[in-house]
Amino acid sequence: MAAEMARRFLLSHLLIEWANKVINLEAVGQRTMINFAPHPAVRQRELNNCVSDTFFRELFVSPCLSGWTDGEAKHLYMLLAHQIVSRSQINAVAKLREAGILRNNLVVLPNTSSVSLANNGTHLTLGSEKLRALLSDPDSGFTDSEAKRIGDLVIKISEHFLPLFVGTYTAAPYRLGFSDLHPERALGFLPHELDYTHLRMVWRHWKRKAHPLIFGRPLSPYGPKWIDEMLARLFFARGDLVPDYRLIDFPVAWLCTDNASALDGTSANTERLKTDLENMGVSDRNLKLYLPICLREYHTMGFFGFEGRFYSLFESMTDDFAPAADLQQLITMVAYKYVVTGKYTHRQIADDPSSESERRLPFFCAALGLDAFNVRVSTPNDFLRQVVSRCHDSTASRHRGYLRVQLREYGLRLLDTLEHEGADCIELLDLQSTIADLRERLRHPELTAYAKLMNGIQRETGKSNPLKTEAREFNLAAESFYRGTLKQKHLREALDSLRASAEQFTEDNREEIRSVLGELRPRHFLNEIERPLLDDTLSPLQLQTLINFLLLLIGGKIDDSRGNRRKHFRFDHTSIHRPAHAAAAK
Repeated sequence: MAAEMARRFLLSHLLIEWANKVINLEAVGQRTMINFAPHPAVRQRELNNCVSDTFFRELFVSPCLSGWTDGEAKHLYMLLAHQIVSRSQINAVAKLREAGILRNNLVVLPNTSSVSLANNGTHLTLGSEKLRALLSDPDSGFTDSEAKRIGDLVIKISEHFLPLFVGTYTAAPYRLGFSDLHPERALGFLPHELDYTHLRMVWRHWKRKAHPLIFGRPLSPYGPKWIDEMLARLFFARGDLVPDYRLIDFPVAWLCTDNASALDGTSANTERLKTDLENMGVSDRNLKLYLPICLREYHTMGFFGFEGRFYSLFESMTDDFAPAADLQQLITMVAYKYVVTGKYTHRQIADDPSSESERRLPFFCAALGLDAFNVRVSTPNDFLRQVVSRCHDSTASRHRGYLRVQLREYGLRLLDTLEHEGADCIELLDLQSTIADLRERLRHPELTAYAKLMNGIQRETGKSNPLKTEAREFNLAAESFYRGTLKQKHLREALDSLRASAEQFTEDNREEIRSVLGELRPRHFLNEIERPLLDDTLSPLQLQTLINFLLLLIGGKIDDSRGNRRKHFRFDHTSIHRPAHAAAAK
């Protein structure tokens, strides 16, 4: 999967370079670029604060056509999504007031337009051929309703393990200045994702982490920006650095209501929850329901599986994305084992808003960089209670009836759970090295994806302490790192994947390879074009040859990097010479 993702990125980059050079975008003063970046650009945020929501939609909201055959319908969908999330962030202010976080009527209202849809993550869907076959066979006895009941329970169990991914394999570092730490702006969509009690806890602990203490009390920004900037200079208030702010500034997990839950195992529960959320002004029934793990149902998708939507930015395809994909598969298998053996049922993992919020609280605390979270002593969540009972550093919380659990300890106990209760699954998947690597990352934070991303960003800023860098300067440096150094690393990894495939060439491939490369050997060709590729100086002929070579690999004639023979496919390399409309149609 990591090799495929790297090749998709390389092909996208090459097609864009083809547009720049051969379709002559550069000749008319335009240049398009593609790279991985988790946050909207700083200047895009600033422009959003200067224009109306309608004008912003006209400028920036374009359809992502993945999974859609009707581009116009997807464009209308994206316009609706922008309207809803913009309205939702305004409605969040009322929830903050009800939670007791806003104690007066002085608030800095978010802009009526939201840039949250420009947050970029990676979605990874894992499907089951066996379950698809069962669901497609009317005589199997395995129905859509049964698949839904089991799938929802698997998702609830899997959600407990989400803190293992945040910062460890994926991250989205972001600097918030002192003037950004108004709760109605900094907390993003959390008012719609946590219940009131957990929301107050998160804000109280975040204030202690991010706000300077004056006479033992945290200093909060007042309101007008000029006053906040004066307070920041006077008291050396530097704001905060958040490990994965995309998970805060994007609607990742709408909270269930008292009347409807999307994960209670009943049919049409998602539609009931979307109706409730629409009535509350949170979402719209015509939009996809945002959840960190989504069920991909057979009757709507044509296959059955689970979509992980909690990944932000990978520092490395090979070192981060690949083990994260393996871990997602392992957790799904272990969750299915729990369900099939009857160890956990829906009744043991409750579906009320407080329990659902409690289950996801460690996930959001990890995204904010908080070191601990609170759990009810009498929580009705049997799985959470068993994991927490094995945590060594738990203490009584200042909140009556709660335990204070260290997030790092919680992660290690989750890993112990996988090792002990999923030992057969680990052996089946041969993931012993993945488990060992994850344990090292949990024990040594400098090995995590977050630490590696931070090292790259700090090299851009030239400062060792990110909190001594102005928030805007830090975020601009992060953008520069993503567009430059990190993009080049991802391109190199894609070339390494091609080299690995080139080593699997056999005599049966020689004719196809010769039709693309002539007498040049694949490894020599890839070595020759590496530097021009990284410098964006490939000639049109080199671009054409590399695109043809990559398509030849994707087409399936050549063995993949693990030596598994693919289905025979005849590649027509002459299609690249046809007019653009003919090539696109082909």
